[in-house]
Amino acid sequence: MQAIVVKAPGGAEQLQVEEVTQPIPGPNELLIKVQTAALNRADILQREGKYPPPPGASELLGLEVAGIVEACGDSCGQWAPGDRVMGLLPGGGYAEYALLDEQLAMPIPQGLSFEQAAAIPEVFLTAFQCVKWLGDIKHGQNVLIHAGASGVGTAAIQLAQAFGADIIAVTVGSDLKQEKCLDLGATLALNYKSDVTWADALVEKIGKDNIHLVLDFVGAPYFKDNLKVLAPEGKLVLIAAMGGFKVESFNLLPFLLKRVQVMGTTLRSRSLAYKTKLTQELAEFVLPRFRDERLKPVVDTVFPWEEVQAAHAHMEANLNIGKIILKVGAE
Repeated sequence: MQAIVVKAPGGAEQLQVEEVTQPIPGPNELLIKVQTAALNRADILQREGKYPPPPGASELLGLEVAGIVEACGDSCGQWAPGDRVMGLLPGGGYAEYALLDEQLAMPIPQGLSFEQAAAIPEVFLTAFQCVKWLGDIKHGQNVLIHAGASGVGTAAIQLAQAFGADIIAVTVGSDLKQEKCLDLGATLALNYKSDVTWADALVEKIGKDNIHLVLDFVGAPYFKDNLKVLAPEGKLVLIAAMGGFKVESFNLLPFLLKRVQVMGTTLRSRSLAYKTKLTQELAEFVLPRFRDERLKPVVDTVFPWEEVQAAHAHMEANLNIGKIILKVGAE
């Protein structure tokens, strides 16, 4: 089969389509004929040699796919060849065929294309984990989502609204991204490139100490301001640290005075049992909402997979609103 390989750690120019060995499904795995795969920031880090796959996972990039079941392992009982599925992978999605544990497969909701389906697993699982499992957002509480126009950000806006959040504030880097986030359900969109810091603008709009949950991808540069806007007993969930890991002049006093919780999370390295439970809960809560369009996958751009270098460059330039999709096969 053909797959996109990383010739050597480095820039997007290192991505090439080459012939590789087709994987063979284990007893509990599905062999998926991949129609579409989605890009994630983790793909860029892995391409650069900064984020190796978990032990036993495919060395190929790609953490989520949508496609058709080609074959089932001997112990699989939930799926059959020909089923349209989407799901989360530990790696291997940038290929004509990929292996998906049957417990992590989800049926593609009726009416959704493969392009739309590939925009669901990673971002909605991550957002569901952060908003519900870790953040435990409740009706009437307020949420701040950094990188609101990212894949996870656009999913988190919709889920926060579905769980009854009152104020859903986001930070973004352009007027267009502000508009899109407001269309998705955000109540307040702050441009971090403006003269006023997002934290000062947020306090001016809703008052001090009034955010119950912060979802942060930026890390160190936002850490102190996150603490400043959090409500007493609020929660800060660190999903990534694109701006850096080290916080200078660290002060513990806000933790004590506000009794806040700070949590870090990743999804790729979680156990199969954890991912299975998360997938099952997501499928129960979320999939019906895609069917009746209460939730929507947000697709920014679809690239033919031969143009993967351009797709990676598009993400690295922070141009996308929602998901960037690679089209591998014909629907």
